[in-house]
Amino acid sequence: MVKFNTISLMMDELTQLRKRITNSFKLSGFLIRSENSIYLAEQLLPFEPAEREKWMTVITENLQGQKLATPHVEREALEKAINELNRVGLDEGETVFALIDAFTVPRFRYNSRIKKFERDGQPRSLLSEPRMKADYLQQRYAMLLQKTLRHDLFAPAVIQDGVASEAQTKKFKLQFAENLLATSNLKEAVILGLLTQLKEGKFYVEDPTGCVQLDLSGARYHAGFFCEGCFVLAEGSYANGILKVDGLGFPPAEPASSSRAFFGTGNTWGGESAKLLKYSPRLQELERSNTETTLVFLSDVRLDLPVVMEKLRQLFVGYDSCPPQAIVLMGAFTASTRNHHELRQHLDALGALAAGCDQLKKQTDLILVPSAEDPTAPNIFPRAPLPECLAAGLLKAWPRTQLATNPCRLQYCTQQIVVCRLDLMAKFCRNTLHFPPDTTHIEQHFARTLVCQGHLVPIHPIAMPVHWDYDPALWLYPLPDLVVMGDSCQSFASTQHGCTVLNTGSFVKSKFAFKVYIPDTRTVEDSEIPGDTDMS
Repeated sequence: MVKFNTISLMMDELTQLRKRITNSFKLSGFLIRSENSIYLAEQLLPFEPAEREKWMTVITENLQGQKLATPHVEREALEKAINELNRVGLDEGETVFALIDAFTVPRFRYNSRIKKFERDGQPRSLLSEPRMKADYLQQRYAMLLQKTLRHDLFAPAVIQDGVASEAQTKKFKLQFAENLLATSNLKEAVILGLLTQLKEGKFYVEDPTGCVQLDLSGARYHAGFFCEGCFVLAEGSYANGILKVDGLGFPPAEPASSSRAFFGTGNTWGGESAKLLKYSPRLQELERSNTETTLVFLSDVRLDLPVVMEKLRQLFVGYDSCPPQAIVLMGAFTASTRNHHELRQHLDALGALAAGCDQLKKQTDLILVPSAEDPTAPNIFPRAPLPECLAAGLLKAWPRTQLATNPCRLQYCTQQIVVCRLDLMAKFCRNTLHFPPDTTHIEQHFARTLVCQGHLVPIHPIAMPVHWDYDPALWLYPLPDLVVMGDSCQSFASTQHGCTVLNTGSFVKSKFAFKVYIPDTRTVEDSEIPGDTDMS
C-alpha cells in the first residue's frame, strides 16, 4: 500500500508539473504538445520546485533565441535547449561528453602532393560503388605508407657537417612491388603491403603497384598477430620473382600528437564541433577539475538471465550516490536463438531496475552497444544500433539512454575513446600465420596489432566484413586515448604509444566483473559486483 501511495503521489506531482509547463510556455507565446510536456516534466521532476521554475524560465528564453518557425515546440527544439544549457561557458559545438555514431565519423584522404589529410565530403552509402572495394584498402595503405616513410628507419639521412647520420642508425629504402618485379634480384628489400593469399597456400604482399610472392619458411616474426588482410613490412632478399622473407613486422606506430600535425585543427574525431576538441582550453580545464568523473564498461550483459538483472540492480543502486558520467553496456543482450521481440521486454525490465535511482538517471548516460548476435542489423562493421522500437520503454524510463553503433566513439572533454563489441582475440588466434610464442603477454600482441595497424579489425573481410564506405569509422589513426574492446576472452589492459587498449572481458563469465575508467588519471580499475552466485 505504501508503494502504491508513493507512485500515486509521483503521478500527481508529474501532472501538476505538466500543467505548470503548459501555462509557462503559453505566457511566453509557445504551445507544447502533451507528449513533449511529459518529456520536459520528466526532466524537471528530480529538481526542487524553485529549481524547476528557474529551468522553465531559461528554457523558454533559449527557445525564443532559436527563432522557431511556428509557436509549436517540438521535442527536437526542447532537446537542443537542454543540451545547450548543460554546456554553458563552452563554445558552440563543444560538449563535455558526447556519443558519436560510427556512420557520422568524417572521412579523410591523404594528399601525397601536399602531404596532408583532406576531408572527403562525398556522400556515402551502405550500398557502395564497386570501386570502393579497392578504394578503402588503398586509403588504408596510403595512411600507413605516409607514417612509415616518416619513421626514423625510412626517413632520408640528415647530413651534418658533410657526414650522414646513417652511420649511427641504419636506414632502409622502402620498395614498391613494381620496383621488385622490374628487377631480377635484390639482396636487401623492404616492402609495405597487404598480406594476402592469392593462391592456395601461397602468400603475397600486395600494394597499389602489384603483388610479390613471399617465401615465409625462414621468416622471423615480430610481435603481433599476422593475419591475412593486415598490412605488413616484409624484409628479405628478392630473386626469381619471390621475396625470401627474413623478418615480418608491422608498420611502425606513431604517437597521436605527431599524426595530428598532418590533419590541421579540423575535427577528425566526429561530433558537432568544427574543430578538434583536443585543443579546447575550456575542456582541458574542466577535465582537470572533474577529478571524480568515471566511465563504467560492461560486456556480454545477458538481460535474459535473472542473475544478471539482479547484479545490474546492485550496480545501479550502488552508483546512485556517486553517478558516473556514463555506463556502457555491450551485448549480446539475449541468446541468439531467442525471439527478437523478447528483447523489448528485457529492455523494459532494464529500465525498471533503475526505479528509485533518480540521481543516476539524472546524471548518467546509459549507452547500449549491440553485438553480432543482437537484432536486427547484419554482421557487418560498422553495425547499426538497436532499433528504437525495441527500446521505447527503456528510453522512457531512463531518458538519458543512448543507442550506439558498434563500434562507436565517445568524447569526454579532450579525451577520445573507441568502444567496440567483438570477439576479436578468437579471430586473431584462428587466422594468424604465426602464433606468438610468448603467450603470457598475449594482450601486448593484441594491443600492438591494433596500434600499429591503425585499425580495429585488421583481418580478412571474410572473417569480419566491413562496409567499404564507412571503413574510416574503424580507423585508429590518429591514435585515441582509450580503445575499449568488449571481447569475451580474459580481461586485460595494455598501453602503447599513449593509447590504452582495454578489454572488459565477459560480465557473465567473469563473476560479474567490469571495468571503470578514470579520465583524470587515465587509469583503469578492476571492479566486481559481490555475490556467491556461480555462472558455469
